[in-house]
Amino acid sequence: EVLDQLKVPHNITYVPVTNSEEAWAVIRSMQVRGAPLIAIVAALGLSVEVSNSKLSSTLLSANDASEFLQNKMDYLRTSRPTAVNLFKCTDELAEGVRNAASEPNASTDSVIKWYVDAAEAMLEADLSANKAIGDFGADAMIENRKATTGKDGPMNVMTICNTGSLATVGYGTALGVVRSLHSRKLLEQVYACETRPYNQGSRLTAFEIVVEEMPGTLICDSMAAACMREKKVDAVVVGADRVANNGDTANKIGTYQLAITAKHHGAAFYVAAPSTSCDINTPNGDSIEIEERPAQELRCTAGVQIAPEAINVWNPAFDYTPASLITGIITEHGVIHKQEGCEGFDVSAYLARFETSDKHAKHIAKKQKANH
Repeated sequence: EVLDQLKVPHNITYVPVTNSEEAWAVIRSMQVRGAPLIAIVAALGLSVEVSNSKLSSTLLSANDASEFLQNKMDYLRTSRPTAVNLFKCTDELAEGVRNAASEPNASTDSVIKWYVDAAEAMLEADLSANKAIGDFGADAMIENRKATTGKDGPMNVMTICNTGSLATVGYGTALGVVRSLHSRKLLEQVYACETRPYNQGSRLTAFEIVVEEMPGTLICDSMAAACMREKKVDAVVVGADRVANNGDTANKIGTYQLAITAKHHGAAFYVAAPSTSCDINTPNGDSIEIEERPAQELRCTAGVQIAPEAINVWNPAFDYTPASLITGIITEHGVIHKQEGCEGFDVSAYLARFETSDKHAKHIAKKQKANH
């Protein structure tokens, strides 16, 4: 079951997800959203389907099981196009099931078991990554403010959309950084932009702030510049649906204008995202496909028509922020910084430093599991 985020905060309702079709539907409708969570819901939705189905009678070989799983994952990839986590997750799982099918004595059951175990491991890894992002991000923001202004003490932070527990398996990315500051008693105030047209900030982030008892204030998107000036915002921290290799970052629509405003007011601007959100095969923001949502999502709020039916609507779900406006990219491995004199980042070079150790850790875990 997944929490129906379209009904929060008015109702806490859970939607059953028993197969890939239901997973596709809750992702497409934005009943679940947030790049990390989209990937996990897709993977686990298919996991539930193959766990509950009697596939041994219809899938007669390991290769049949591999092909079935890959076809289902191809279908899930069509749910939403911008968040790269879904594509990287299914790429990794597809490669894994092909390898599992090629093992000696592989069977339908062994391939399905490999898939289910791998999907569950991704859930655990996401939570661990989020906590690391929170701590690395808090450290970076404290150090940056000290270096640039000489100031210590609690910070004023601004964020957009929802990047907390509701967008991930738990804890959150950008809101996880805010949580980490709060746990250290270094959060003066977090200003949450409402995030039109879906109001993820007012519905979801505000909800998390209240539940977690953090000092927080909700503002309209159009108040951001005035808030930065009047409330002395120290830093902006946002999530990401896709980070290009040069650091250009696609995130919820409105992020780009926050970055411009932050630069004008001398506030640091950080992107917080797991390495699964980094797409080293996409060179820059111009190469990122930006999803456009239905016009009625802008003409209506909470099911109430607020604009004339005949008005034309442009409703991109995301924009991309140029790397030149970004102070640093916070990942579970640490913070990616620019080389001195460069306007962009070298994301692939940074992540390559951890690729070998990640593969080694997976190899050790696989051997331990086999011995067990």
